[in-house]
Amino acid sequence: MADNKISRRDILKIGTTGALGIAGSIYLNKMAPLSNVVHAEEHPSSHSTHSVNHSNMHDSSKTEGYMMANRLLTEFDYGKVTKLSDGRNLREYEVIAVDKEIEIAKGIKFPGWTFNGTIPGPTFRCTEGDLLRFYFVNKGSHPHSIHFHGIHPPEMDGLSPILPGQSFTYEFEAKPYGLQIYHCHVMPLARHIHKGLYGNFIIDPKTPRNPALELNMVMNAYDLDLDGANEFYTVNGYAFAFMNHPIKVKKDELVRIYLSNLTEFDLLNSFHLHANYFTYIPTGRNENPTHFTDTIMQCQGERGILEVRFPYKGKYMFHAHVSEFAELGWMGFFQVE
Repeated sequence: MADNKISRRDILKIGTTGALGIAGSIYLNKMAPLSNVVHAEEHPSSHSTHSVNHSNMHDSSKTEGYMMANRLLTEFDYGKVTKLSDGRNLREYEVIAVDKEIEIAKGIKFPGWTFNGTIPGPTFRCTEGDLLRFYFVNKGSHPHSIHFHGIHPPEMDGLSPILPGQSFTYEFEAKPYGLQIYHCHVMPLARHIHKGLYGNFIIDPKTPRNPALELNMVMNAYDLDLDGANEFYTVNGYAFAFMNHPIKVKKDELVRIYLSNLTEFDLLNSFHLHANYFTYIPTGRNENPTHFTDTIMQCQGERGILEVRFPYKGKYMFHAHVSEFAELGWMGFFQVE
């Protein structure tokens, strides 16, 4: 540690028992001046011992980061809806880019660039054929934009930077149906995406899907020391968010997961479900699922819909099927009741 750096490999060498506690104390005390990472006040003894309680590493209760991740799991922004003369719905959304420190693990905060104050940003939702208006205001410290995946006029593609203090309205028809994503498209792309400017964008088909418990999951990661390698991996922005607080589902009910990968600095991310299989629909476009499996991989920007029913009661683990990603925060449980 003579060079005052701690890598994700260093965290893994410590072992999962003390990963967050020791990584936080060593990294934040020695690296915070370089990265602007802010951490909660710690007891001095935490800097000299590796014996951090295992439950503390996974403890997400009453933390801002856990509350954010849990809220993003089931919260969808349908916009302000107005019926147009041609019978279509006009949906209007407000999107504000703002710099904000985000808690990504217990006691560890990340200097993020956000859409509406969260990482990932809100999950925008609409129906195919709706007219959409996104009122974008850049209150951040850098130029930003919003690039939506889907089909729309080129002038609405989010390639032109919107300077700090300026605004722009993106307007287009929602198509095609499926799971889309959105993200900032200002250079350097890796920095703007890694800093947190992304989210899911659901366009529902005109014929509604079967009723289900619907969950939103965005896979992402954080490079704390800006060396191009991530130290923490999460779903919905907070490490181990659903370990001590599993996602509650009912036995035999249909569960639909909108899953996307916005992880920077790694070629692939993945989702693995224990003790069960799910169907997978790439981009949410095929009514006949192409996969029946327990593990799928996604490259950056790839997304799909998982549908699953749990035949037995109990706890089912889910995590990235890259051991390193799982041990550094990307794992949780479903509690079937």
